[in-house]
Formats: sequence, C-alpha cells, structure tokens
Amino acid sequence: MPRPFATRLRAAFAGLALSILALPALAGGIIRDADIERALKELAAPLITAAGLSPSRIKILVVNDDQLNAFVVDSRHILIHSGLILKAKRAEELQAVIAHEVAHIANGHISRRLTNLGNSSTAARFGLMLALAVGAATGSGEAAAGLAIGMSSSANRVFLKHTRAEEASADQSALRFMAMRGIDPRAMADVLEYFRGQEVLSDARQDPYVRSHPLSRDRIRAVDGYAAAYGGRAIDNPAAAYWFARAQGKLSAFLRNPGWTLRRVGKDNSELATMRLAIAHHRSADKGRALAAMKRLLAARPGDPYYLDLLGQIQLESRDFAGAVRSWRAAANAAPSEPLILAGYGRALVATGNPREALGVLERARTRDGTDPRMLRDLAVAYAQTGNNGMASVVTAERYAVLGNLKTAHIHATRAAGLLARGSPGWNRAQDVLSAARAAGIEKG
Repeated sequence: MPRPFATRLRAAFAGLALSILALPALAGGIIRDADIERALKELAAPLITAAGLSPSRIKILVVNDDQLNAFVVDSRHILIHSGLILKAKRAEELQAVIAHEVAHIANGHISRRLTNLGNSSTAARFGLMLALAVGAATGSGEAAAGLAIGMSSSANRVFLKHTRAEEASADQSALRFMAMRGIDPRAMADVLEYFRGQEVLSDARQDPYVRSHPLSRDRIRAVDGYAAAYGGRAIDNPAAAYWFARAQGKLSAFLRNPGWTLRRVGKDNSELATMRLAIAHHRSADKGRALAAMKRLLAARPGDPYYLDLLGQIQLESRDFAGAVRSWRAAANAAPSEPLILAGYGRALVATGNPREALGVLERARTRDGTDPRMLRDLAVAYAQTGNNGMASVVTAERYAVLGNLKTAHIHATRAAGLLARGSPGWNRAQDVLSAARAAGIEKG
C-alpha cells in the first residue's frame, strides 16, 4: 500500500546532508505522457526480466533535452533524454540504451554510489522538483537525492560518472540481456558509434552521455566482438518496432515544428503517420483537420485509451470541454489505473464545472502518482470550488513542494494547518510539508 504523500515527502529529506540551492536549469523538465511511457515500458520489460528484476518496479522517464544522454539515479528510475530517443534509428538501439542502464541497476553500481553520497561536495547542487518526484514515488530519501544529483551537470561528472570497469561490466550484462531476448546486440555497437571520437572534444562540446559513460577503444572493441560472435540469431519483433515508432513519432510531433512533421508525413496514411498528422494540425490550430485525423485513427484502433487520451487533450485545448470529458471518460474506463489519463479526465471535469466529480477522479490519480504538478493544481482548484479551502491549501503546498518552491509551499501549508482539524489526514500532510521546508532551511514565519 503506498505511503501517504506527507510521509513520503518527509522521507525525501530524511538523512540528507545536502544544501538546497537553485533548481538546476532543465531544457523543459520531465515529459509526462501516458502513451510514451507505455511504449517505453513495452520496450524495457523483456530486458528488465532478463536481468531478474521486476518491470513494475522500474519506471522510465523522458527528460525534455535534445542532448544525447541516459542515466540511472536509483534502483527504480531510468531517465532518457528526448534527444536520444529521437536520434535512435530502430527499436533495438533504444533497447540497447535501456539494457545498459538496467545493467547498472542489476550490477549494483548506483547503490554503491548512494552510500557515498555524503562524500561528494559537488553533489550538493540539489534539483528539488525531481528529487521530490522520485522521493514521493519511492518513499526513498536516497532516491530523491540520486535524481537531484543526476540532473546536476557537475554531479554527472563527479557522482554519476561511471568508471570504465563499470561500463565494461554493464556492457557485458546488457549484451547478455539482449541476447537472452533475441534482440540484436549489434544495436549497442551502433549506439556507441554515435559517440565515437567525442572524448577528444572539450567537455562543452561532448554529449553528456560521453561524460557520464566514458568510452574506450577496448570497450567498443569488446561490444563489436560480442555482436559479431552473436551473428544473425536476432529475432524480428514487430511489436517492439511498433512501440518504438509510436513513442518516437509522438515525441517528435510534439517537440518539432508542425511544418516539419507535415512535410515528412506527406501522403502516408498509416496509423502512426495519422497520429503525427493529428498532433501537427492541432499544434497549427487547425482543429478541423486534427479531429478528422483523430477520427481516422480511432477507426483504425477503436477504444485505444492512449489515442482517446490524445483526443481529449486536443478537445480540451480547443475548448470543447464536454467532448474532452467524453473522450477521457472512455479512456479512463479502458485504462482505469493510468494516473495521467485520470488526471486528464479530472482536468476536463473541472473545466466543465463539475468539481465534485473531478475530486474523486483526481484523488484516484493522486494515489497512483502524487508528483504530477498539473494534476495537483487541478485537484486544488476542485477542492476550492467545493468550498474545502483547507484541502485546497494542502494540495497547493504539495504542488509547490514538487516544483521545488518550498518557500511558497511553506506559506500554503501554514494556511492549511490553520484551516484543518488537528490530527486530520490533511493536517498531517500539511505538517510534513512544513517539516520538509524546515529541513530545507526555511524558517517558520
């Protein structure tokens, strides 16, 4: 049973001898999309099980950054830059990256680093939004610290920079995981080719992957040798190719210029081309064509919860609030445990003036993933619209805490504590936000 947010929030700070400084600059933070996260889960699952780990315990998140990088920050979270996903040419290349990061988890490399957390002075640059996101999701203060450190460029070089011995170990394990699942190991050699020669460049010109995953001739030679020995025994996997193309296509359609997408789709009327077309038309404010593309898409895959989720987003952002509710209700019925879909459904209900119904939906989303700031904002609005200002203040405090603004979180938590009955669940959550703020050096008052 998940621990309450307040307890998890406190755990995110427990035992951390770190100074909280400015939030590190991110190119756009974490990209949360149910469809993309489902696709990455499908690609990762066979590799995670090959490593003897549970796919349900490892989450892959996308960082909105066009640089090429991927890294592990604890035993439950792998982060991949959007630039690396868009750079990959086939599913096996992205799976090679995932396999390598899974190997770091399976081989215990990150666990050893976390035990030495207090020994790295440069690790004190603390990305609180991401730290709380992971701390709240895992209940682990070490996980919170690890993710924060992972987003700090200085700590990437000092704390999360793997040794060449660790890289060789992770390569061998990853190649074994890939072979066990019939995934072409040559894909790992192809990924390393992207970075060959970068070590002679200055740090400023290198891709971050090279700084955190040092290359060597011996490492590349070993991977090439294993891939050659494996031969042509890889198994074609249309499902992996599909999920890779779906994740990459959706990501590129949202991140790249709509004109770029429209030119490349051309007259292609395949399912994934139609999805990209719908997104490009929506981003070009062409509602009619966007909805027409979505109609064709759902005719091809009726009831697909992730396409219904996309339709709800398009309708909501086009101010068709009633249509968005219908689409997200259908999506939530098809995927009742998907927190990002539930969050969208709740958002649409708030927009249609149904805050009481929205409360139930958004609370279901919060219990499954309490670290989505947009969902927390909508939940606070729903509480306020139903006259529960105390709970609105609690949720607002939690949202600011997740965003790393503990000063403002402290203000709202103080207000909540004055409005709610002492000892009530909401009051307790407010107290833990206040405890987190004090741990961060924010004094009462």
